[in-house]
Amino acid sequence: MINYPIARKKHEKTNNRANLGMTLESDIESTNTYYLVNDIAVIHKKPTPIQVVNVSYPARNKAKITEAYYKTPSTTDFNGIYKGHYIDFDAKETNSKTSMPLKNVHLHQIEHLKQVDKHGGIAFLIVHFKQYDEYFLLPSKVLFAYWDLQNDEKKGRKSIPYETFKNEAYLIKFGFKPRLDYLKVIDTYYLAKLK
Repeated sequence: MINYPIARKKHEKTNNRANLGMTLESDIESTNTYYLVNDIAVIHKKPTPIQVVNVSYPARNKAKITEAYYKTPSTTDFNGIYKGHYIDFDAKETNSKTSMPLKNVHLHQIEHLKQVDKHGGIAFLIVHFKQYDEYFLLPSKVLFAYWDLQNDEKKGRKSIPYETFKNEAYLIKFGFKPRLDYLKVIDTYYLAKLK
């Protein structure tokens, strides 16, 4: 009897923008779980506020939301506390090799991060350049400078160049436990300056 190999279906990779950022978010959530379990920090993903309009009850124990709307625009993805400091940030991914489009960031997120920064919190973005598989912590001040430039008719920019990330952001190394140790960057570049 001859055992022939089983033909395997080829899976084509699709560019589905709906899940853009889900891998980054799950890596951050895994990192945050590591921080929590090891009593390092308490940082969580914020739930998106929704208004439930319609619920289907096919069975008593199987309620299913069939229609819902966002109540208000969500601010940022993550917030919490580390060594007595409030932390607030958002996760973004880009397929571009040259820049991160500013259209990935929304006005209400900028306004929220500016308020956090104004009141002494640590505000930033974690940005994944997928083409290079590099992760950066982008300080809020750099983000704000480029955001303000986009509205300047003479200097207007629609993105933050990759070179800016190399020069003004902080590389986050990908590891096993934790996956994205962004608190190491916070220790080195933020909290060390406060001492």
